[in-house]
Amino acid sequence: MKITLELPEDIVRELRFKWKDLPRATLESLALEGYRSHALTSAQLRRLLGFETRIQADAFLKEHEIYDFTMADFEQDRETLRQLRSREAQH
Repeated sequence: MKITLELPEDIVRELRFKWKDLPRATLESLALEGYRSHALTSAQLRRLLGFETRIQADAFLKEHEIYDFTMADFEQDRETLRQLRSREAQH
């Protein structure tokens, strides 16, 4: 699908000043919002942006301060840390 946007020239100038590659920045913004709102999966984001590996996609998300870390992940890590500390205390 091809999407065309019509933007006022003054806005285009401002955006190009900040983002040299405006079409790429637009695509990345769409991908980020799609991922953030759960409309896109990590695999879809990777395909959309042309990344070859998951590591590239993860680095892109990290660069934009989007972390795929749930409360359940946090609780699991906390429990693992508790168990490790308990073992260390026994030795």
